[in-house]
Amino acid sequence: MGCNVIRKVAVVGGGPAGIASAKYLLAEKHFEVIDIFEQQASTGGVWNYSNYAPSEELTIPQTNPHQPLEEPKWLSATGTVATPSHPVFATPMYDRLESNIPNFLMRHPDDSSLEEQQLFAGRESVLEYLNRYADDVRYLIRFQTQVYDVRRKSDGDCDRWLVCTRDLKLGKVSERLYDAVVVASGHFSVPVLPDIPGIRAWNVAYPGVITHSKYYRKPDGFKDKNVVVVGNSFSGLDIANQISTVSKHPVWNSERSKKPNFQGSEKWKKEMAEIAEFISPADARRALRFVDGQVVSEVDAVVFCTGYYYSFPFLSSLQPPVVVTGERVEHLYQHIFYIDQPSIAFVGMPFKVIPFRTWEGQAAVIARVWSGRLELPGKQEMRAWESDRIADRGAGRNFHDLSRLEDFRYHNEMVDWALQAMSRVNDRIPPKWSERDASARKDIPEIKKAFVDRGDARHLVRSVEELGFDFQDQSMLKVF
Repeated sequence: MGCNVIRKVAVVGGGPAGIASAKYLLAEKHFEVIDIFEQQASTGGVWNYSNYAPSEELTIPQTNPHQPLEEPKWLSATGTVATPSHPVFATPMYDRLESNIPNFLMRHPDDSSLEEQQLFAGRESVLEYLNRYADDVRYLIRFQTQVYDVRRKSDGDCDRWLVCTRDLKLGKVSERLYDAVVVASGHFSVPVLPDIPGIRAWNVAYPGVITHSKYYRKPDGFKDKNVVVVGNSFSGLDIANQISTVSKHPVWNSERSKKPNFQGSEKWKKEMAEIAEFISPADARRALRFVDGQVVSEVDAVVFCTGYYYSFPFLSSLQPPVVVTGERVEHLYQHIFYIDQPSIAFVGMPFKVIPFRTWEGQAAVIARVWSGRLELPGKQEMRAWESDRIADRGAGRNFHDLSRLEDFRYHNEMVDWALQAMSRVNDRIPPKWSERDASARKDIPEIKKAFVDRGDARHLVRSVEELGFDFQDQSMLKVF
């Protein structure tokens, strides 16, 4: 067997991206080994919820993406630390989370059961949906197994990938060689918490007041508190909205730019500029100064909803490195292939996307390239793609940003690429997005606002038509 023939594949991560990858790899009927390594005790990835939220472990400020692998908390089936039975990792999932994507766009193309849930499904429904979706590849998954290192190793005349894993329950360390590795472990582990003037001294004087949305679970702990929420992403606004049900009003929402309103009237919120300074405790009591000069004092809680770094400690041996600043994954072609060694591929790096189908488009391309049905361009052309992307979007956070329908265009391009492979009977391929889908995608903020405005009655809403939207109407279509 030649050195360039890929038969054995490791998939790091058993969440939505990893499961999609495994399904498309299996569909090729080419690979001899497909092993999925998942450090949690179940599928679902970031959608797994636990009360475990060790905010005391948060480094303030947090500006370094190069952090060690997370250590699990061992909990019993009843959620206590006594007689532990499975490892739990802190995820950004919070108790009352509802998706910010309508069910008919969020679902996998070959499983419409999510549309039986409320229009913007709750976290429990999404997790159940993902667990069912993983059933046909569950036999490939090694649960409670953490990948701690991936590196090149000589195997006779060939170089392959040595994947080093640790069985978290037994403590057993294992090593195995693979021809290729899919990195589908997500990027919601290392929080971004900026180094704002005065934040260090402020945190020492008022420990526990500053936190990050990764550790938010329920609003109860904010009762009657004066709260500042930093960031106005969908999740940031949702968390602020939940906190407002028990906190003092207004909730001060510090934001860089104005975002579409999807939380109703938001009378509980006061929009503020960026934080310029955490005022010294010697000069004021728990006070913040904003860039426009306004000051808010007697602050009881500051919640940073400022996102996450890309961080892959198990890939630290790669040269050139894939993580430098943590704002993007470096040396990738089409957000997927590691240019210097394309037998490593990433699924799930773009953000501001409709995730499940986007991951399927990426997985379809990977499977066909590695099975030999598609060819990658030369390294010079792949590097040129990355350079062009940097010239257009910058070398920072915006590199993987596929907002404003770019995710739809990107997905359709991935499908077109996958379709260049010679078709076969029962070929697995995700459908393209349609104009109707694109119209709904553009109107998600308005749809979500109409949904939220229904109050508790929103739980009965299953379709956009019930909210007065009709994307079958040609006048509403917005070509992308």
